Amino acid sequence: MDTTSLGSIDSAAFDPGQWEDGAYTLDVGETRISLRTPADSATLTLSHDDAAGTEALVTATADGNVTLRLDVPLGDAAGFWHPDAGWERTLPADWSAWRSLSLVRSAPVGCLYDTAGRSLLALATDRTVQETRIRFGVSEERKRFGVWLRLSLAAGQTCRVRICAPGTTMAAALRRLRQWLAALPDGEPLPVPEFARTPVYSTWYAFTQDVTAAEVEEEAALAAALGCGQLFLDDGWQLHGNGRGYAGCGDWQPDPVKFPDFRAHISTVRRTGLHCTAWIAPLLLGEHSSAYQAWAPYAPHHVPHLDCHILDPRHSEVRAHIADTCRTLVDTYRLDGLKIDFLDEAMAYAAVPTPDHPAPGYIPDVGEAMAALLTDIRDTLRALRGDQFVIELRQPCTGPAMTALGNALRATDCPADPVANRIRTLDIALLAPGGAVHSDMLMWDPQATPESLARHFHGALHSVPQISVRLTRLSPNHRETLAFWLATWSRMAPVLTSGHYEPGRPDELFPQVTAIHGNQRVITNYTDKVVPLPTEAWHSHSLINASTASRMVLDVSGPPRQVCAQIYDARGRLQQATALSLTPGIHTVEVPPSGMCVLDLASALPAQEEEHIHSAASPAQ
Repeated sequence: MDTTSLGSIDSAAFDPGQWEDGAYTLDVGETRISLRTPADSATLTLSHDDAAGTEALVTATADGNVTLRLDVPLGDAAGFWHPDAGWERTLPADWSAWRSLSLVRSAPVGCLYDTAGRSLLALATDRTVQETRIRFGVSEERKRFGVWLRLSLAAGQTCRVRICAPGTTMAAALRRLRQWLAALPDGEPLPVPEFARTPVYSTWYAFTQDVTAAEVEEEAALAAALGCGQLFLDDGWQLHGNGRGYAGCGDWQPDPVKFPDFRAHISTVRRTGLHCTAWIAPLLLGEHSSAYQAWAPYAPHHVPHLDCHILDPRHSEVRAHIADTCRTLVDTYRLDGLKIDFLDEAMAYAAVPTPDHPAPGYIPDVGEAMAALLTDIRDTLRALRGDQFVIELRQPCTGPAMTALGNALRATDCPADPVANRIRTLDIALLAPGGAVHSDMLMWDPQATPESLARHFHGALHSVPQISVRLTRLSPNHRETLAFWLATWSRMAPVLTSGHYEPGRPDELFPQVTAIHGNQRVITNYTDKVVPLPTEAWHSHSLINASTASRMVLDVSGPPRQVCAQIYDARGRLQQATALSLTPGIHTVEVPPSGMCVLDLASALPAQEEEHIHSAASPAQ
């Protein structure tokens, strides 16, 4: 029997009895589901079982903690995907650490997949808000893979667990799970205004905290001309916003030196055609702020590397204060939204006991407290802006429940790392039932080649790109390259961000992404892989060579088709335009590194064909 509280679990402790079957054990195909409870304080039943999968119910008959295990034979397992996987994408051992989950930390979802990328065990629970613990790994003795969930249930409370039928691709299994999650109570995604799906100019990597109104306004005009639709004014606009630390956070007033008239500045940015969103980290409380003295009793946890304290959202007073701060900021300065950062720091209070005499409205569970806080912020902004506002949330606060509370979900920081940007944006999109998935901000070496710049963009291709360089200092080559890829992204946005896509295996870092929307397709090759190219059911097919190879190898299947092929280099200069006969078999098409090949059934051969045709392999002129 297991009566340990969630807060007292040793995250690194191995439980020698974790493979023992509990009082309730069920087999669903090759999946075994077992429930361990103290004194039989919960039951396990199946409420739904069909070709798409199974739903199991854990129902408490008394207050207490329960541990649920789901396990399957190893088969040809290659890795286990979960929302907070990071770089851990293979198979851990079953003595790996317990992990804490809640609304602001990942989600109780996972998928074991094989070497063909097919799901072996894909599961999710409706515990997307409350604090939960998860462990998973391979049994050396049993040659099985297990997933353990530990949660607290009150008498009469039920936890639902959805298990997808195996055999689909991992992406298909997660699509089923995210649809199920979106249908849960309070799971309906927040509407996304159209402007939230337009490219962003961000001030962070371009300026860090050394930001001023005049410089931002100059960049905003250039960003709008390049095709951006939003400006995110990041850390540094606020009073005491200097030095990369957060000892001054808490007042959330504009710095009068950097922004003498903040409202006029926002108006100027908006006149360029950009919507304006400002950064805020409302849980952070610094000792240099004027707010510190009043709110320090509600922020006992100190984070040395951030040089600030963390407000405890379990207190109703804290939630009301933060919601009012956000409302005042948006209303006073006519902002179009908030970039809300550092919300996962609230998990510092997950193991902190409830005070002896909490005030009315105190919520003991951190996840539930954060849900209440974010609901207040969302409803406050909705009262001000209807549905025309942005709330941006950053990994790991991008679980499926967060799409009801925020409508822009951003990859966590990965400066100048297009591989990480690709992985993180695709990880978010695999599970998010709504919201606009945003990349981390793009930055690159000012001396980089156009091909290198394009690869940075390709890392953000299947998300809303955020650009964060000094546009006023771009070289002509870089400006040309950026303009081409922004225009290309805008043209293909419905496919790239709203389409049905398959990214391949997570442990291979999603080397080839296929996106389909209506009769348009986009395949992005991040490594030199053969591109499967069926000829049916599309009119336009864009092949992105996001690798350093100088050609793409196509494996054509289906009836022969005549297409117009247009090949561009990294800067967007047309290298070749010609008729191409797609017949079954292997074809090699010369596409420059970081370039693109567009195959179009609907268009005639461009006029350039009548003139001299550049060889795709020849040097750019």
